[in-house]
Amino acid sequence: MGLFSATRYVASLPQVSVEGLVRDGVRLVLLDRDNTCVPRDARVAPPAVEEWLDRAREAGLALCLVSNNFHTSHVSRTARELGVDFVDHAMKPLPIALRRAMRLAGATPGETVMIGDQVFTDVAAGNLAGVRTVLVRPQSRSDLWYTHVFRVFERLALRGVAFEGE
Repeated sequence: MGLFSATRYVASLPQVSVEGLVRDGVRLVLLDRDNTCVPRDARVAPPAVEEWLDRAREAGLALCLVSNNFHTSHVSRTARELGVDFVDHAMKPLPIALRRAMRLAGATPGETVMIGDQVFTDVAAGNLAGVRTVLVRPQSRSDLWYTHVFRVFERLALRGVAFEGE
């Protein structure tokens, strides 16, 4: 498995099995914010994401947003609305913020999974931090201009990859 290969590919966050995470020994779920939990063209998470987070909490999983978003007010508001911890200014693909979130939660890499929508940030950061990774499809086609550029290379890297739930 390479730096840009996810452990799993799932169509969307709500289709990730909470029970499967627990069964696999996961205690901490690190979540990207933009286009993973909250569509880039929306201000709030969809109900299906909120329901998934509720199920994850009920199963005893710790949840933390790890976002490259530099708007602390956006990230903190979303974290508060969703009832999760957060680390912003993450600078993914560097693994520093993921390691910080693990320290705060008292979790090891073997007990942690990173779920995000971008290969070159979320998956790479998770792999560099030594955690399992789940790549989901972006919730919206709306992205920052430079993310559109990365998406071109991402499509090439994902040729032939089957996403569960599609």
